[in-house]
Amino acid sequence: MLNLFPQRMPDCESTRRSFLLQVGSLGGLGLSLDTFLRAEARAAASHRSTISNANCILIWTRGGTSHHDSTDPKPAAKAEVRGEFDVIDTALPGIQFTDKMPHFARHLKEFAVMRNLNPQNAGHGIADAIMMSGKKLNPSLTYPCFGSVLAKEKGARSKLPPFIQLGTQVDREFGGGTAGYLGVGYNPFEIPGDPNKQEFTVRDVTLPGGTSLARLGRRRQALAAIDRLQRDVEKQPNTLKAIDGYYENAFSMITSPATQRAFDLQAETSQTRDLYGRTSIGQSCLLARRLIESGARFVTVSSPSWDTHVNNFSRLKSLLPPLDQAFPALILDLKTRGLLESTLVVWMTDFGRTPLINSAAGRDHWPSAGPICFAGAGTPTGTVIGKTDATGARPVGQEYYANDVAATIYRKLGIPLDTLHVTPDGRPLQVCDGRVIPPLMG
Repeated sequence: MLNLFPQRMPDCESTRRSFLLQVGSLGGLGLSLDTFLRAEARAAASHRSTISNANCILIWTRGGTSHHDSTDPKPAAKAEVRGEFDVIDTALPGIQFTDKMPHFARHLKEFAVMRNLNPQNAGHGIADAIMMSGKKLNPSLTYPCFGSVLAKEKGARSKLPPFIQLGTQVDREFGGGTAGYLGVGYNPFEIPGDPNKQEFTVRDVTLPGGTSLARLGRRRQALAAIDRLQRDVEKQPNTLKAIDGYYENAFSMITSPATQRAFDLQAETSQTRDLYGRTSIGQSCLLARRLIESGARFVTVSSPSWDTHVNNFSRLKSLLPPLDQAFPALILDLKTRGLLESTLVVWMTDFGRTPLINSAAGRDHWPSAGPICFAGAGTPTGTVIGKTDATGARPVGQEYYANDVAATIYRKLGIPLDTLHVTPDGRPLQVCDGRVIPPLMG
């Protein structure tokens, strides 16, 4: 290879990739823009589901949110089960939440609550993999999460990536929240910043170091000249020409005014921002709405610090109010904008917490019950599904599992449950083996 520079330039593709890396990379997953765009191109040539249904916003409270202290209190239980919080009536007669969930209580007629979920797990990392895929853990195979399956089956509907994750609070130990065997091209576009902070920026969207678009354009022209020279020298015009389109689209994505606008929370009124709450989860939910509105298909909002082994109640006093404000605000905002029927909103977590309060005033992991809520995409409103026993230890009667949650999500997203994907070693696997939950379908 002809060396045109004092330091080694491996090839044309590397040169272009380094240029993109100056602009940014797609989160902590090793997914670059060109990788994402290549995957999209491959998917465009493959079979996709033709059913056109909902998009999705998934709110993930990482660590395991206590069902006892949120949507399934046990006020008649003994103190070591009941806990410190009082209960309040909701908009539905006979249904109570804790007093830390007043917005949930007031707006319960806008969404559905499940009290008969059995997560069947009690381990971090494992939970993220199981709950976000609806598949049991397999040490030899990582299953794709909902957003990755949707990205593969439906593809992009705008310049925005189809699958976006806000925040980094998804445990990747067992591949939770990733594309698994579908390949890194279907991993989420991960945005690590806090939208509630004044200095919030988005890599790949916000240009680095104050670089202007004009300056970026000049860099682009210079790179193009270098690329042409290297192609001539290496006599690989056909191969490298095929690569050009991916980088062209990457540049377009980075600099698109529509993409810039989608991430610009300053475009929202102060009233709207206050409605969601000036908190990380509140502004993340608002940003998720903007991204869905602008063409994303699936947005995960991740929230940290819900693993309350110690000082459960004092910690929940600060954790629950932002969630309590943001979730109903998102639903009402989507409804006002005419987007709720086409947008599924799900709040879920790793698992529930123990009925008994431990010696550190905390609750530990609990595998057989936990909170989950649904709204939008045809979900019946004002619905409470199932119940747990007197101590909140496990569901009574009918219970549902992670694969049933997955089946319901996929059905609402227009993904046939018998859709087959092929693993890298050639095994065809069905996307979901669960049962659709009838009370959530209407």
